[in-house]
Amino acid sequence: MALAPLPPPEAALLVALGAVPGAWLRFWLVNQLEPRLPRRHWGTFAVNLAACFGLGLLIAAGHHDRGMAASDLPLLIGTGFLGSLSTFSTLAAELEASLRQGERRQALGLALGSLLGGLLALLAGRGVGGWLG
Repeated sequence: MALAPLPPPEAALLVALGAVPGAWLRFWLVNQLEPRLPRRHWGTFAVNLAACFGLGLLIAAGHHDRGMAASDLPLLIGTGFLGSLSTFSTLAAELEASLRQGERRQALGLALGSLLGGLLALLAGRGVGGWLG
């Protein structure tokens, strides 16, 4: 089976331009939140929920054109910014660390909270985005 062709360079540039601030914001937020939260790993949980909410807003917006081609907004904001703001791999590593340390209840809470909370945050973003019109 042949690989799909690479996207055009413009698409890759849009993803990269969104990814840099998204990754930086995640790094900054997690480092601000972790010392203030009662349990570790919840900073990652918070940024993942924020990214889900943002994706819900983007979906609700229907990727409408505001000076950019409609297909550019999902690349810049969805794939780039929100994709790098959220972090599934860090969530998986934090779940594994909790399990390895015998913190099964925390791991279960984090896993279920991330899945259900992410879905609820996405739905909330869609609702708010639809309400804002």
